[in-house]
Formats: sequence, structure tokens, C-alpha cells
Amino acid sequence: MSGGLDPAIAARLTRNADGLVCAVTQQRGTGEVLMVAWMDDEALHRTLTTRRATYWSRSRQSYWVKGDTSGHTQHVHEVRLDCDGDAVLLLVDQAGTACHTGTRSCFDTDILLGARTEQG
Repeated sequence: MSGGLDPAIAARLTRNADGLVCAVTQQRGTGEVLMVAWMDDEALHRTLTTRRATYWSRSRQSYWVKGDTSGHTQHVHEVRLDCDGDAVLLLVDQAGTACHTGTRSCFDTDILLGARTEQG
């Protein structure tokens, strides 16, 4: 991909020590939080230009496009930058499951604190 990330966008990013920003992925329309991953400038550039969610794998030290191996793709409709520039929000249409464990969301298994119900 030629050109790289738009310098105006790159200037607004606040990267961690590894040069990454947090990427939170939500289902478009429902707001369901599907997963969290990491992006560097190139992953963000690829996501913005292809509308295919592209992340940086910290464990494999390589780029991965969601769904390339699993078929569980994320079509990106919108990307938002948070107020501090240290996170992006992707609004996607998720095909299949989002979590590598095979569940719809990475956040649907372990509930550490749930809604309280008041008793009469």
C-alpha cells in the first residue's frame, strides 16, 4: 500500500511504547463490543483504505486481517479516534464469531461484576 497513513491522522495518535494504539471493535447497529486488538500506523492505514479490519499481532509480530484464515470477517463501516488519540473504535459488520475461542464476542464469558438487582 503506497502512501501510508495520512500525516494529519498520524499526528493525532498517542502510541504506547511499542508504537501501538488500542483498537476496540463494536458491532454496527447494536453496539455489542466484540473484541480488542492493537494497531500500528500501517494497520490503521490498511483498515481505512480497505475497510477490512487489519490488526498488529503482538505475539506473532505481524499483521493480520480479521477473517483471512477463519472466514469470520469484519467489514469496517466507521473508524473513530478517541479524545486522547490512544484508541480507535471500529464499527463493523461481523460475519461469524469475533473471538478466537469461537464465541461471538471476547467479552461474553467472564462477567466480573454484573448488574445489581434491588430486593423489595
